[in-house]
Amino acid sequence: MRRSLAIALATSVIGLPAFADDLRDSALATFKPLPSTVPAVAENPITPEKIELGKALFFDPRLSASGVFSCASCHNLATGGDDNMETSIGHGWQKGPRNAPTALNAVLNEAQFWDGRAEDLKAQAKGPVQAGVEMANTPENVVVTLKSMPAYTEWFAAAFPGEADPVTFDNMARAIEAFEATLITPAPFDAWLNGDDAALSDDAKAGLALFIDKGCSACHSGVNVGGHGYYPFGLVEKPGAEVLPAGDKGRFKVTETASDEYVFRAAPLRNIALTAPYFHSGKVWDLPVAVEIMAESQLGEALKPEETVQIVAFLDSLTGALPEITVPALPPETATTPRPTQKIE
Repeated sequence: MRRSLAIALATSVIGLPAFADDLRDSALATFKPLPSTVPAVAENPITPEKIELGKALFFDPRLSASGVFSCASCHNLATGGDDNMETSIGHGWQKGPRNAPTALNAVLNEAQFWDGRAEDLKAQAKGPVQAGVEMANTPENVVVTLKSMPAYTEWFAAAFPGEADPVTFDNMARAIEAFEATLITPAPFDAWLNGDDAALSDDAKAGLALFIDKGCSACHSGVNVGGHGYYPFGLVEKPGAEVLPAGDKGRFKVTETASDEYVFRAAPLRNIALTAPYFHSGKVWDLPVAVEIMAESQLGEALKPEETVQIVAFLDSLTGALPEITVPALPPETATTPRPTQKIE
């Protein structure tokens, strides 16, 4: 009978035959390295002009009714692509209902948001702009705002050539999607998958073997080590209400199907070491504790302390090189630019 990867790796450390090839073969059957080029997205050809426009829009707080919040407010590209808060602060200093997911590598997710209600980044980009608790704006006001600034009309025309009226809410979303598609973070794990044996420490390799053997990879697999598939939080044992609030029933709000109560999209784990606090509730700040909660609630496993350390070492190997982003200079307002408001509707 073939030994488990964890046992095989342990025997290699004490001088018996190494099973590094077995581990990599198993990993490649479960995961995929990041693409070396910007991924293509459906119905939105990516061009340099569209990327540059999307970058400006991503950083522009004038997409919000208050002129205070931009996409970058909740998805800080300098701190892991999220805001490192339990839940985000939005319009009128309201507190949002869920922890902000990272924007890094988000283009590789099957769907967006914890409940998967947005099929892609185009759809996702429209949501926060219109959400009353986030940016609290309207598509009509966004278009008026953008058209009031001549530089934006030029940039939209360059990004969407041949369109009679390129400054639209849909094109705003397409441009943001094009920019976000560039936010790819190659990590040591990718180098190891591609054949660099030295890219992972022994602890990280042991943690990877445990991650596969114990069943973590049943949900957290593929190129983004998660980001696809929907699973009950508390498959074996429900965590406490401080981690799994009773009032947030997850995907049930999207499907209104009883079996989707407390079901959430599997979190993508790339850069997980940078994106505390954890889970949709944002109630857990310590990565080892989050790992142990997942082992108990999803797998019925009580991890040994050394196993937690090794799995965390593997998760650390998913921390990638952040893309170098130059914050753009944004167009100035004009006399026709709508004035900001803090009013809560």
